[in-house]
Amino acid sequence: MKRRMINSLLGVVLVVVVVFCVPLALVEKRTIVNSARDRVDATAVRVLALVESRINANEAVNGHSFESQVTDGSYVEVQLPGQDVVSAGERPAGNHLLKAAERGSSGAIVTVEQSREDVDHEVANMLLLLGVVALLAIQAAVALAVWQAKRLARPLTDLAETAERLGSGDPRPRDRRYGVPELDRVAEVLDTSAERIARMLTAERRLAADASHQLRTPLTALSMRLEEITAVAEDPETVKEEATIALQQVERLTDVVQRLLTTQRDPRSPTAVAFDLDEVIKQQVEEWGPTLREKGRVLSLEGLHGVTVVGTPGTVAQVLATLIENSLMHGAGTITLRVRPSGTSVVVEVQDQGQGVPPDLGNRVFERAVSGRNSTGIGLAVARDLAEADGGRLELLSLRPPVFALFLGRSHAD
Repeated sequence: MKRRMINSLLGVVLVVVVVFCVPLALVEKRTIVNSARDRVDATAVRVLALVESRINANEAVNGHSFESQVTDGSYVEVQLPGQDVVSAGERPAGNHLLKAAERGSSGAIVTVEQSREDVDHEVANMLLLLGVVALLAIQAAVALAVWQAKRLARPLTDLAETAERLGSGDPRPRDRRYGVPELDRVAEVLDTSAERIARMLTAERRLAADASHQLRTPLTALSMRLEEITAVAEDPETVKEEATIALQQVERLTDVVQRLLTTQRDPRSPTAVAFDLDEVIKQQVEEWGPTLREKGRVLSLEGLHGVTVVGTPGTVAQVLATLIENSLMHGAGTITLRVRPSGTSVVVEVQDQGQGVPPDLGNRVFERAVSGRNSTGIGLAVARDLAEADGGRLELLSLRPPVFALFLGRSHAD
């Protein structure tokens, strides 16, 4: 591109130089030659006037009479009727001379000859000056073309690198502008696309992290349920009961995935319905029973029963599962699941007898990548997002003992 721009601008300048300098050189040459001829004619007229004046005054006409009118390189010859030729100056050599002849009333003929050497020298100087000017113009054009080519090519190269970075998965905007409206518009569009791609990548990575974290516990529970089915394979009734529970877990697992996708794409998507909170709590007790027994822990239920709340059963179950898992991993002793009223809401509290949340963390435990121990720091953040997307609220009521509270809307029919 640089070479094309340089060649194009240089070609334009060469055409301009040729179109301008050639006619100017011809005009200037003609002007110089005509000026020299006018000077020769003027010399002949002046000499003739002097000769006529001396003839009319009956004075002798000789070379000294008009010698003052003869310039360097000029030769003047006067022919008088019946007299010898009178001359002044040195006759120039060569055939290409400037000549002028004037005849007076007395019959005197004045002839002036001048060498073209001075004229040719002046023409040569003129052509040299035009050549220097043309050369300087070409050099300036080349310098301007190189500068302009770099000015335009550098942004294009930069924009190409930006596009390549976008294609390689680096969507950081560069926020560079170049002072060229068209290029600035392209840069602006690329930066906007980079920001959009960055948001999309962030959302996809967040979805992948959330899904992998949220699916881990249900899959573990389902695996344990299948192990129990294998252990009691000889009892058809028990196998049927366990298989039914496993299928319910698969359905809730599917609901978790769908809910995560819905939350990522449209956090305000309304899916809340009125449902019996006891059913969700019962599901959690059944699912976490084997794990709690294996760890020597107990899940205790307190508070209200038969409460109808507004929300999405799968979402509420997932939030409670996250809180129970958090108590199982980071807490100790009995895990208490307490249901109590709070104004127009129903609060489900999850509490354990562990050391609690460090004071330096506080509500920061709901931030992503923030964890008091060796964990991902994603679970509580996802749980809060799911609760808020479902119209509820998840809060940390107490640091020690740790008390997490899920606020749900209470059904008007309750």
